[in-house]
Amino acid sequence: MSALPARPTSIAELRRVAQPFEVRSRANAEHWTASLYLRRLSPYLTWLLLKTSVSANGVTGLMILVGWSTALALLVPGITGALLALVLGQLQMLVDCCDGEVARWRGTSSPAGVFLDKVGHYTTEALIPIALGIRAAGWPFDAPADYLWTTLGLALALVIVLNKALNDMVHVARANAGLAKLEDKRGAVTDPSGRLLARLRRAARFVPFHRLYHSVELTMLAFVVALIGLVVGEPIADRVLVSLLLPLSVLALAGHFVAIMASKRVRS
Repeated sequence: MSALPARPTSIAELRRVAQPFEVRSRANAEHWTASLYLRRLSPYLTWLLLKTSVSANGVTGLMILVGWSTALALLVPGITGALLALVLGQLQMLVDCCDGEVARWRGTSSPAGVFLDKVGHYTTEALIPIALGIRAAGWPFDAPADYLWTTLGLALALVIVLNKALNDMVHVARANAGLAKLEDKRGAVTDPSGRLLARLRRAARFVPFHRLYHSVELTMLAFVVALIGLVVGEPIADRVLVSLLLPLSVLALAGHFVAIMASKRVRS
């Protein structure tokens, strides 16, 4: 196979190389926004990035910075901060599409890039709930009771990170047991064994509250709640959001754990 040129000659060529079927068909590594519209936009940004000397890992570093900025934006009070976080959350996912596209075009995919990608998503999705807790507490903190909300934000961050880690724990467990890597494509994940668990899994697809803890969904919720806060008051709306998200996240974590243990993913 001949080496690719330093830059693509067309967007169509870039899509063919940087967005192969095995990437577009991934079930867990592709967020729904990527399938909906981001993969249509990302080649244009990738085209610009390929004109620079920035590496794929450098693009991932940019993604990390945008993710952290998303959480910082939520510290701006009112609708302004929530709107800025909403935009930055989408931008992070766009850049997240581009780092892999740059790597595939240049043939520089590496474990370091995968590791950096994990760092970006883990840290962003931990910082956002912490920022939501600070929004709920209000700033500056003027009473010991305000620390209840920052504590809830920290607890929410912990549960979200644990829930994300469960998927990676499955891959580590399979690798340590000498089992084959799980296929990351739609339809490859088997339902839990047992009729009750299978029914609960199917029901969760209709009420997917377990999907609320990605950075995109969290920023969307923060924006909607900020709009409600214009009517009922900002601290009240933010406090209701954090108070609801924490118990739901614990339920999602427990359900995720049970589903994994009941599935064939951790069976030899």
